[in-house]
Amino acid sequence: MCCFLSGLINKYEVNGLQCWIITHVLWVANAQYFHWFSPTIIIDNWIPLLWCTNILGYAVSTLAFIKAYLFPTNPEDCKFTGNIFYNYMMGIEFNPRIGKWFDFKLFFNGRPGIVAWTLINLSYAAKQQELYGYVTNSMILVNVLQAIYVLDFFWNEAWYLKTIDICHDHFGWYLGWGDCVWLPFLYTLQGLYLVYNPIQLSTPHAAGVLILGLVGYYIFRSTNHQKDLFRRTEGNCKIWGKKPTFIECSYRSADGGIHKSKLMTSGFWGVARHMNYTGDLMGSLAYCLACGGEHLLPYFYIVYMTILLVHRCIRDEHRCSNKYSKDWVRYTAAVPYRLLPNIF
Repeated sequence: MCCFLSGLINKYEVNGLQCWIITHVLWVANAQYFHWFSPTIIIDNWIPLLWCTNILGYAVSTLAFIKAYLFPTNPEDCKFTGNIFYNYMMGIEFNPRIGKWFDFKLFFNGRPGIVAWTLINLSYAAKQQELYGYVTNSMILVNVLQAIYVLDFFWNEAWYLKTIDICHDHFGWYLGWGDCVWLPFLYTLQGLYLVYNPIQLSTPHAAGVLILGLVGYYIFRSTNHQKDLFRRTEGNCKIWGKKPTFIECSYRSADGGIHKSKLMTSGFWGVARHMNYTGDLMGSLAYCLACGGEHLLPYFYIVYMTILLVHRCIRDEHRCSNKYSKDWVRYTAAVPYRLLPNIF
């Protein structure tokens, strides 16, 4: 897979789905047949693993920081702000690599943390079975809904190369530590809570959580698919059975050239400017609601995701406003809401 970034064509080894499948097949085979280790091994060693992942996260971030000064992959990709703390936290190199294929961003964004996400959840379910002799429907819901999200990531890994993490963020502590520690330990918070607070949901409650999660996923995936289809066909397609409408834009690139672009105002992109984030938040809320309402801890995740995605909205729109100028004003007039129609 090739991706044009920062004036350079980078090649990527898109094999995340194969990695995920092999890892989980081996995990299930061990749990059912080989018994080399207990399926509760992750939660049984939760604190040591937290220490190890922190060491890995800081080591990777520090390596990327030193590498940017001593042997950057592409010197023109480096952004030195003059603030050493900011450089370490947010990164200097845009696309740090070792060799031809090992890409820091793709590997740490898309391998250890996100593969571990579903493994950790399985370990939590196994622990619940060990402690109580059964697995609650709430634990099953969290495992299934989050597995759908993870599998979607790997199935559409090539699409992920076009997202903000790859296309705009530099690689520093924010991504290095975040992918090694924050992602696997925070995103699995609901499963950890359910290990020690087993909740058997009523059928209506469980059905509501499942529907919310699936509808959120549908909006998330459909919104991204519409954008991808529109880009690939340059607007020569149908969105919701109709030819899509759009606003023709122009922008000036760093080399001074004038380029044309199109901003779609059809489908979910005509409902709000970031409906993919809306779907993502609906899924996040579903994970939390699966834990009932007895404690606030599982709901930290939806609070965090709301802050993260609203901040991304603002970052993205600031960049688009600078890029498209008056054309962006026309676009926001045509699609006035960011996340929630008639609200925000």
